[in-house]
Amino acid sequence: MNNMREVEVVVVGAGQAGLAGAYHLRRTGFRPDRDFVVLDRSPGPGGAWQFRWPSLTYGKVHGMHALPGMELTGADPARPSSQVVAEYFAAYERAFDLRVRRPVEVRSVREGGDGRLLVETSDGEWATRALINATGTWDRPFWPRYPGQETFRGRQLHTAQYPGPEAFAGQRVVVVGGGASGTQHLLEIAPSAAATTWVTRRPPVFREGPFDEAAGRAAVALVEERVRQGLPPESVVSVTALPLNDAIRQGLRDGVLDRQPMFDRITPDGVAWDDGQQVAADVILWATGFRPAVGHLAPLRLRGPGGGIRVEGTRAAADPRVHLVGYGPSASTIGANRAGRAAVRDIGRLLDGEPAPVAA
Repeated sequence: MNNMREVEVVVVGAGQAGLAGAYHLRRTGFRPDRDFVVLDRSPGPGGAWQFRWPSLTYGKVHGMHALPGMELTGADPARPSSQVVAEYFAAYERAFDLRVRRPVEVRSVREGGDGRLLVETSDGEWATRALINATGTWDRPFWPRYPGQETFRGRQLHTAQYPGPEAFAGQRVVVVGGGASGTQHLLEIAPSAAATTWVTRRPPVFREGPFDEAAGRAAVALVEERVRQGLPPESVVSVTALPLNDAIRQGLRDGVLDRQPMFDRITPDGVAWDDGQQVAADVILWATGFRPAVGHLAPLRLRGPGGGIRVEGTRAAADPRVHLVGYGPSASTIGANRAGRAAVRDIGRLLDGEPAPVAA
């Protein structure tokens, strides 16, 4: 182990969750590069935001909550969110001297002996007493499998690769997925596409009126219960329904958001249903979400029989040294902030030798 370094805490990921964790470590008295280190595989600041498509302007972003200790002010709503948020995150890292190391890929986390975890990376190895895992989901786009998928002669791509609406001009596009990304893609693509078809597994649910604090707490509680049981988390967004704003209403009136049930198979020229219906397509756009990027934690065997990692607060139930921030109920910008603070509080107790608090 030629390049072994020792710290008290390793933070994996420098998106909203990772930066929130690093901020609270700094406030608690941990020193960057001496007591803790932040490792990020991305080429620059901005977390997953830096990879968003150019047409997702800052004014279209729903519920972007400021990082702790520093507001995002004066942003031009017409600028791409990828630029606005990347600049904000970069300024935040400088303001609080977080010294994020990038690009560094974390390849595995395993038992290192002496009560420490060994973090193996593209930039050597770290021995740590605690880990804040804030890797999010962007690196694990979910691609469903359907019969005939390999025969399709057109183009298939995922939201993670969405280039913006210009790439679909004059084409017949099938958009799969009933979440916010799917509806945004449809509304952007439809004006210049030859035809669009929207398919979802379940009928979409639209929400009238503001999404207040009580509704937010109820949605988070549903996701929280899943991770407490060790089930794979669903996103908070998946249980909040789609906001019925002006753009959605117009899309419903125009027929752009005329939802079809999920097709049964893919053909060389499009998609087909068992009742004989067929739709020709040049492109299938999978707006089917993401899964937690936690493969590097596999050596620790944190997954339970339910297929997910059982979490109590932010602690992995199977290993209290590991905290998952931005996972399940904290996979939102405000949730990540709160989880970062909670994780650091628990880590402080762990390093002081105090027992972990019992989850409510």
